[in-house]
Amino acid sequence: MTEVVCNDHLGKKVHVKCNTDDTTGDLKKLIAAQTGTCLNKIVLKKWYMVFMDHVSLGDYEIHDGMNLELYYQYSRLPFSGSTVLFSHTGVEACF
Repeated sequence: MTEVVCNDHLGKKVHVKCNTDDTTGDLKKLIAAQTGTCLNKIVLKKWYMVFMDHVSLGDYEIHDGMNLELYYQYSRLPFSGSTVLFSHTGVEACF
């Protein structure tokens, strides 16, 4: 079990526990569950490298205590509010 720290530099710092064989998409799901942010708006970076959803954390050499940069992708929704629906399997929908 590793702990990854994600910081958005806007005052939100998220500590997430995950395995090294989890994908970054799984990590995004855990971050969305903790912060209430839509899953499709989360972007994870380290310097200028954007992490893709299908690659595992071990392949990116993300280890225990590593800091990642948390960014929010601009979404062109017709309304300003967004609602995240959760179920037992994770984030279901984002409106």
